[in-house]
Amino acid sequence: MNIVFTGGGTGGHLVIALALAEAAKARGHHVMFIGSMSGQDHQWFGESTLFEETHFLDTTGVVNKKGFAKAGALWKILKAVKISKNLIKSFKADAVVSVGGFSAAPAALAALISKTPLYIHEQNAITGKLNKLLRPYAKGFFSSYEEGKSKCDYPVSDRYFANARDRTEVKTVIFLGGSQGAKFINDLALKIAPWMHDGMINIIHQCGVKEEDRVKAAYRELGIDAQVYGFTTKIAELIEQSDLAVSRSGASTLWELCAARVPAFYIPFPYAAADHQFHNAQYILKNDCGWCERQDEGLMAKLQKAIRSDIAPKSQRLSELIQPNGAMHIIKKIEERTISL
Repeated sequence: MNIVFTGGGTGGHLVIALALAEAAKARGHHVMFIGSMSGQDHQWFGESTLFEETHFLDTTGVVNKKGFAKAGALWKILKAVKISKNLIKSFKADAVVSVGGFSAAPAALAALISKTPLYIHEQNAITGKLNKLLRPYAKGFFSSYEEGKSKCDYPVSDRYFANARDRTEVKTVIFLGGSQGAKFINDLALKIAPWMHDGMINIIHQCGVKEEDRVKAAYRELGIDAQVYGFTTKIAELIEQSDLAVSRSGASTLWELCAARVPAFYIPFPYAAADHQFHNAQYILKNDCGWCERQDEGLMAKLQKAIRSDIAPKSQRLSELIQPNGAMHIIKKIEERTISL
């Protein structure tokens, strides 16, 4: 099969495109990527050897734009739809797989116009606007939060499963602010650090490049030997060392922690689109596998209570939420449904 992958803008979308494309390539399929010159698409795949073709179109996001800016963004998408249609035709695509984000709009719409089977992967518990619009016309929709035929295991790197283990007590806490960092989580970590130090609890802290100097200086002033990283490619190894995480609840991080069986104290980013991080974390709460608190005062006492709690049952239940090879299973379903059309 020839499969076109599209979508992106942010790392959360692109990491799924990467995982699915790698699985498709491993199954012997030919893969192409269509993204945008805006966002992170070119940064991720501009020099990729995974895809036989990569195309980055002149598009931008439409959400939060008004007036002439919104009209201009829509006009760019319409022009990119025509280009995408020609790319899909020239590649002789058997399927188009969208991972969402504004980058996905042209190729996803072109798939419908050209009657090429469209499949959608939704990363979050709240379906994005584009995915919600296109879902009724797609041949398949995949989500890790839904039950029924749409249910899928989230595509997570095997390395998170490889060293997964049940956590029984909190000896090490990892603070995760994401690649850009999160000042609120950084400040919370520094505030609770002396209490953790007195309790002989180790600290691993991924604070973001912009905050790295400030956070390292603060730990030095406190006399605490924390592992601090502005940015690191060793997140899987650091998570493996940890017993509990304090984190935002973006989809990739949430499911990586699940795969590693690390219970997490989630503090959703309050300005995320449609409050999707809060709803992502609610799935974890529903299954009694972690904690979720809004970003406000009074968190320190709640975090202390979580650290002192019996984490073993939560860690064990996390293994029931996700299984390995999620990307491969999705590609196999796409194969089955496309062949049967």
